[in-house]
Amino acid sequence: MKIYGLIGWPLGHSWSPAFFAEKFAREHINAEYRLFPLERIKEFPEFLESAPPLSGLNVTIPHKTTIIPFLDDLSPEAAKIGAVNTIQFVGNKLIGHNTDAFGFEKLLAQIDLNKVRGALILGTGGASKAVAFVLEKLKIPFHFVSRNKTGSLLYPALNQTITSQFNLVVNCTPAGTFPLVNERPPMAIELFSADMFLIDLIYNPPQTSLMAAADARGTQTFNGLKMLQIQAERAWEVWQP
Repeated sequence: MKIYGLIGWPLGHSWSPAFFAEKFAREHINAEYRLFPLERIKEFPEFLESAPPLSGLNVTIPHKTTIIPFLDDLSPEAAKIGAVNTIQFVGNKLIGHNTDAFGFEKLLAQIDLNKVRGALILGTGGASKAVAFVLEKLKIPFHFVSRNKTGSLLYPALNQTITSQFNLVVNCTPAGTFPLVNERPPMAIELFSADMFLIDLIYNPPQTSLMAAADARGTQTFNGLKMLQIQAERAWEVWQP
């Protein structure tokens, strides 16, 4: 039986094991998908030594960028993005891939892009890099928004003038993920309006606190479940010999 899994910290919110368990049962695949909580990326080599023989791994917060030095090579897309969410085992080599970008592009297809004037990306982690890659590919202007990172817009600087020009908001932060469902990024809810779109990459819970607040102001909202499903299927394709 082949073993696949997910590394990251924490992992209690993840629906990936349920997704793959259902897939394996439906398609009669003799495989298992496990969670491997890994708090510190420096422990990755030790983890590989003690783990059962693996046929593939997914990578999630907070390791999508810090995993890269531990890999032998990157796919061209992962190298351009600068983040990895899927590891392919090829002989003794570990190859990093990014299937988040593919999943986000498919998720974005639910929106009428002719109505999108620009995007605000909340957060600057690994997921935000995949989102930026897709927006750049589609020629949608964007700004990163963070609490304190140089080169990003800071949350207090956001105002109606900015959101009128950048009317798609993509939350790439973990704020609001189960079990801390009452948290949300510090973007003023008053900035949301009926001509805006919000994509929250969180899928557990299905409606985050940020989504609920934006929805109450008429903003069209989407969660990250579809992206999870699409990127997972793409990861499965990567893992096949």
